[in-house]
Amino acid sequence: MNIMCSTIRQPRASKKDNWPISEKLTVPAHKRLRFIGLGGYNIKKLMADTGVQLSQIDEENYTVFAPNHTAWEEAKEVIENLLSEEKDPVLEFGAIYTAKIVEIRETGVMVTLYPNMQPALVHNSQLDQRKINHPSSIGLDVGMEITLKYFGRDPVNGRMRLSRKVLQSINTSVVQNLGDK
Repeated sequence: MNIMCSTIRQPRASKKDNWPISEKLTVPAHKRLRFIGLGGYNIKKLMADTGVQLSQIDEENYTVFAPNHTAWEEAKEVIENLLSEEKDPVLEFGAIYTAKIVEIRETGVMVTLYPNMQPALVHNSQLDQRKINHPSSIGLDVGMEITLKYFGRDPVNGRMRLSRKVLQSINTSVVQNLGDK
């Protein structure tokens, strides 16, 4: 051990280009579908094109193993392209927004709050106080604008939580001042 310590006092300062690289990657819940792709298409393509291996640790974390530095750089560029998106406006929790209906489905309506947004579903149960079977039964149609209340993102799947029903309830915003008694 003394002979080894006298010959090599510390580890190498620079890493070689042909050394394997292992990194941890965190993917937010609302970007997971874009990262994985339909049927795992994006991950399979990433692994085939760059030669890296991806292993899922848990819901949001992955381990990326690259055989060398160049494969890691290529994979990092592809991953950044998959996860990058145009800067979305910051939506306030509890704020009321005007949304445009882009599609009507059996289960609800797909709406966009701002241009270039991926459509979000407003379920039939959140469209009206009454129970409805189809959005057309309350007169909703593609291209209409409706007002919705934003309740953040679902922590499990990252989807937006929007409701029209809460805006139709009886307004009980009576201001009470309890400090003047």
